[in-house]
Amino acid sequence: MNSIESNGGCLCGAVGYQVTGNVERFTLCHCSRCRKATGSAYTSNIMVSEGRVEWTHGEDRIQRFKVPEAERYSTCFCGNCGSPLPRVIPETGLIAVPAGSLDEDPGVSPQAHIFWASRAEWLTPASYLPEYKEYPPGVV
Repeated sequence: MNSIESNGGCLCGAVGYQVTGNVERFTLCHCSRCRKATGSAYTSNIMVSEGRVEWTHGEDRIQRFKVPEAERYSTCFCGNCGSPLPRVIPETGLIAVPAGSLDEDPGVSPQAHIFWASRAEWLTPASYLPEYKEYPPGVV
């Protein structure tokens, strides 16, 4: 089992954190709730056990939303810029860390797509698309 000790934060810089613990799994979730929460095809969550999140600054800016009818789905985000932030899942004792909020490579790679049957119909595997270092030619 890999361990993690990494720093992260939100887009506007108002919230910062350090997460430590054991990486249980790193999944790409395609469920409709994750798509709605991110506005993208899936979330990229690193699930951490026996760990903790220490807020280095901006803890007072953190907002939490729990879907009322969901057994355990919630999301934490910066109240200023809306960036997803780590959240403790009380029912499992795990910490869900949005991989994109980390400041450095966590040293682990995604292991699986989950809720694949719920994926967005428009999702095209990246290997079928052209790749550009930055913007495609002709785009300013």
